[in-house]
Amino acid sequence: MKVRLPVVAVAAPGTEDTLLPTPALPAPVQAFIDHEISTNQTDLSDLRAVIVNGTLKRSPAQSHTEGLTAISTHILTGVGATVDTIRTVDHTIPPGVYPDMREQGWDVDDFPDLYRAMIEPADIVILATPIWLGDQSSMTRLMIERLYGWSSDLNAAGQWSYYGKVGGVLVTGNEDGGKHCAAQMLYALSHIGFTIPPQSDSYWNGEAGPGPSYLDDNRGAQNHWTTRNTVFATWNMLHTARRLKDSGGLPAHGNVTTNWDLTDPEHPNPEYR
Repeated sequence: MKVRLPVVAVAAPGTEDTLLPTPALPAPVQAFIDHEISTNQTDLSDLRAVIVNGTLKRSPAQSHTEGLTAISTHILTGVGATVDTIRTVDHTIPPGVYPDMREQGWDVDDFPDLYRAMIEPADIVILATPIWLGDQSSMTRLMIERLYGWSSDLNAAGQWSYYGKVGGVLVTGNEDGGKHCAAQMLYALSHIGFTIPPQSDSYWNGEAGPGPSYLDDNRGAQNHWTTRNTVFATWNMLHTARRLKDSGGLPAHGNVTTNWDLTDPEHPNPEYR
């Protein structure tokens, strides 16, 4: 089945301030996405994903970034995968690169509980960010640094904790910076151990200067390039996670950290940094 992309959209369902905004994709595009979900022959129902939304808006404010992630969420849930969402700004998460910042003097740190409940059991971790001043949001960078703090944990094979997990990136903004953000975020995920599938990012940018964001006037849903790349990214993450899970993760040969001791008692930083 091949879709011919139209230029007219259907009306957007729901209200403007919903917690889970849904872009009103053109009907034939939505039908094609649903057809691919319904004809999928691979069991993906045991996979689990978490989407980390770096919007600067607290709930229940509308998040344009969440509007784009709704396409991924639709596919993930459509194939039976479990999807969790973290809107970082809704939580008290101090800056730092240690697993629990309460041990560094902070009174409250929600990140350890979020990590154990949603990130540690996830097969797929998707970082989603708005663009501010041409770069990823402060909330997104905060979460990357906190993920870094947990990367010293080991899996059962003695590899870094994110080995065997898949990472991807979604970006929105009404200014330039989509590829720049994706490059930084994908590098960070790869560096701390995530497996990055082919074409595992997608972004939407508006015109230069002040103007509509992704959900305004259903603007983003009309960009078939962004929609296609989001669909590709989501399926590529699912396919990669399936293969990693079925094979027991990455082979534990030549990459077992316990075979190396690079600690330096003269310096306080753990060697994985």
